[in-house]
Amino acid sequence: MTARNDRTDIPERIDPALPKVELHLHLEGAAPPGFIRGLAKEKHIDIAGIFDDHGHYRYRDFPDFLKVYEAASTTLQTPEDFLRLTLAVLEQSARDGVIYSEVFLSPDFCGGGDLSAWREYLHAIEEAAQQAENTMGITLRGVVTCIRHFGPRKARAVARCAAETAGDFITGFGIAGNEAMGHPRDFTYAFDMAREAGLRLTAHAGEWGGPQSVRDALTHLRVERIGHGVRAIEDLALVDELAERGIVLEVCPGSNVALGLYPSFAAHPVARLRERGVGITLSTDDPPFFHTSNTREYEALARAFDWSEADFRAINTDAARAAFCDEPTRERLLKRLEA
Repeated sequence: MTARNDRTDIPERIDPALPKVELHLHLEGAAPPGFIRGLAKEKHIDIAGIFDDHGHYRYRDFPDFLKVYEAASTTLQTPEDFLRLTLAVLEQSARDGVIYSEVFLSPDFCGGGDLSAWREYLHAIEEAAQQAENTMGITLRGVVTCIRHFGPRKARAVARCAAETAGDFITGFGIAGNEAMGHPRDFTYAFDMAREAGLRLTAHAGEWGGPQSVRDALTHLRVERIGHGVRAIEDLALVDELAERGIVLEVCPGSNVALGLYPSFAAHPVARLRERGVGITLSTDDPPFFHTSNTREYEALARAFDWSEADFRAINTDAARAAFCDEPTRERLLKRLEA
């Protein structure tokens, strides 16, 4: 789709207070660099090499991004660290008008996959989420996520943690990490375990792996949402299948542009996917790594595709309907979006 800027009803700046629903956010990846540097100083951990001269995260490409992400996460060592992190992340999200967020949580980073330790970390995250809901009006739910490049065996341990703590807060299960390693069929056991526990399912695919990775996630993991999924646009039959089946894509345009998947917002396929009837949602993925925020994403998309606040309201309504939450929560979200 060619970017246009000739409509007169497009605001120069999207109102940051526009209510938003974000379904694709990694908790550790949302940690502000200053927060991580502060923890490193407190704990005497030398990770200075992951920051540039301006104090931002520094990486060369996607594999290096994963290494920097994991290095930053080494400073998060206690439940209290995750409580503080969750509050910091939700404060930023609330400033950007987010009223509901789903955050990817990995027991690999919260206790090393040990169920007892995971419960302690989860309790701290839930406590922070409740504080944020009471004081900021933002609702948080957790999607437990195994890490693809950590392998299928660790994924089973993560799925057990998810299944044992499924409930009002932990509502989903997914997979993230390096799409070049392993195959979705290697993780069917973990996803079957999560499904049997009543968790809703999503999977990162169609970012680096191409359209076939989306098909493989649908076939082997039987998910209802796809994280990213944007390279489905390279296979229009797949695009039409996504639309017909109601598979929702958790699209993160700024992330894709920052990592070089597309050269600009105007070149991003999110508008074409939406025009062909695919359900899309908008998220920031790992915002400080990509120098973005919900407000910046919306403003960039408005410029690139002439999207108005009415477009964003429709997208957020679709996101609320696709959220992994209970029906009373969904109804509250829809009412807030309508208001």
